[in-house]
Amino acid sequence: MTEVIVGVVVIALIVGVLAAALKVLREYERGVVFRLGRLIRQPKGPGLVFLIPIIDRMVRIDLRTVTLTVPPQEVITRDNVPVRVNAVAYFRVIDPVAAVVEVEKFLVATSQIAQTTLRSTLGQHTLDELLSEREKINAILQRIIDDQTAPWGVKVSVVEVKDVEIPTSMQRAMARQAEAERERRAKVIAAEGEFQASQKLSDAAQVLQEHPVSVQLRYLQTMVEMSSERTSMVILPIPIDLIAHLRDIGRS
Repeated sequence: MTEVIVGVVVIALIVGVLAAALKVLREYERGVVFRLGRLIRQPKGPGLVFLIPIIDRMVRIDLRTVTLTVPPQEVITRDNVPVRVNAVAYFRVIDPVAAVVEVEKFLVATSQIAQTTLRSTLGQHTLDELLSEREKINAILQRIIDDQTAPWGVKVSVVEVKDVEIPTSMQRAMARQAEAERERRAKVIAAEGEFQASQKLSDAAQVLQEHPVSVQLRYLQTMVEMSSERTSMVILPIPIDLIAHLRDIGRS
């Protein structure tokens, strides 16, 4: 009986040692191994990894792209407008050893860098730039954050400013400004239309002055158009020069 118990214990110890010694890493995982506290430079995986029990300790690192939501940040723009901005960043680990050795928690550290960079960078731009030059600002944020996280083995691929919240008073002021701009454009368009119409009338008057026969033809065309309508009133156009001639006769 004692031999059976001893055998079971030995088998259990062997199974436990094998379970501690053999690890399986997925295709997107790498293992950073420390042997008696000293780093083994070459990361392990993917696949089956053998560790020396008690002596080796392994840290798993996920190489997939991580979506990091940057919490809303209060920002004062360069033109002293308070706004509330949130963003999202996409990054992944490209150097598992650096991600473990160079920084304590690379995910938390990247999040903190993204928050501080968001506040400092957006504070250097005006409100109009935040609203109209979003792609340019995203590229600046991506470059700054990527440069700061590069020593940790982290590659930041994309940073996107998701939303810019503007105070209600500023929204009303912007709405009034937009309405005034629309009215200004409408008046400019109307004035340009009047100017073009006056130019056309001036050109037409010049043509009629140079070719008096055109006036008579226009009279005849007008009478034809009026005769085609059913009306009890008949209007006969009289040339202006005839009226002037009759006026001169009356004076004489």
